[in-house]
This record gives sequence, structure tokens and C-alpha cells, in this order.
Amino acid sequence: MTETPARLPLEWIAASLKRERTRTGLSLSELAKRAGIAKSTLSQLEAASGNPSMETIWALAVTLGVPFSVLVEPPAPTVQVIRAGEGPTLHSEQSSYLASLLSASPPGARRDIYYVWLEPGSVRDSEPHIPGTTEHIVVTEGRVKAGPRGEAVELGPGDYVSYRGDVPHAYEALADGTKFVLIMQHM
Repeated sequence: MTETPARLPLEWIAASLKRERTRTGLSLSELAKRAGIAKSTLSQLEAASGNPSMETIWALAVTLGVPFSVLVEPPAPTVQVIRAGEGPTLHSEQSSYLASLLSASPPGARRDIYYVWLEPGSVRDSEPHIPGTTEHIVVTEGRVKAGPRGEAVELGPGDYVSYRGDVPHAYEALADGTKFVLIMQHM
């Protein structure tokens, strides 16, 4: 005998439906009408009761203009912690530059956040990123020289700089153990 997979918690679907209906500005009646379902069915779903079929949820997703998964995926955690040294880390082949991705840009937002380790003795040259990119740096330890070629500035702990990232730029550690937060904002 095979076990039936657990049903999706109706609370997930209810919260997602309310969120997406509010986002689109549709009334309960209007969404039900456009999706071809009874208003009472939609009301039950938003109250986390009833027994929705895949077809009902699919019709609502299409009407709301979202992928099916948006209505059935579990809620995202409200707090996300990445402990020091535990984030996915990439290294440069041309310098002692290490970057740990802290937050990738979610749909609708266009920014990535990195924690960077850099040691003296080499320069991390960066080619231009996509047009409209701005980089923001906050130094947490050590000293770094960063910015567009010919306009780089020296920064120490607590210092902040912002500059175009869609032009050639570089990072150079001026002290051992240099660390900084790098936010890449894409317009």
C-alpha cells in the first residue's frame, strides 16, 4: 500500500491568495468571476478551509498572473542568518579576493550582497558589470582602495563608498585581514 503524500497546508494557499489578490487590486467577486470559480469557493480558500483542486488553484494562478508555485509554496522565513564563514564563497584566480554571497537579488529586486575578504599583494580588477550597476562598499576591517580606475579611494573601518560598477573598477587591500560588505545594485 502506498502512502498518499501530505496535503498542502491550506494556510499557505490562503495567505498566498490574499497577498496576490491584494497585489492585483481585485475584489473577491472579481477574481472568482475571472477565474471561473464560485465566489464561495474562493472565500473558503482565503479562509483556509475547503478542499481546493489543482485545477482551481491553477485557474486562480493564471488569473492572478503568477506561476502556480507562488500560490502553494511555503512562506519564506522572516529571518535568515548566514554565520560568518558559512555562505557560498567564490575566489578569484587573479588575486587573494574571496566573496561570500549573502543575498542574491530576488525577483523584482535588483541587488546582490557579498561579504568580501581581501589580502594585500594583489589587485582584484573587475570588468564593467551590466549597464546601470552601482556598487556600495562598507569596510568592516582593515583598509581597502576601491572604485573606478583612476578614481579609487582609500577606506578604513566604518567607511562607505558608492560608485558606478558598469565601468572598469578595482579593489586592493592595504592591510592584512581586510573585509568589507559589497552591495551590487542593478538598475
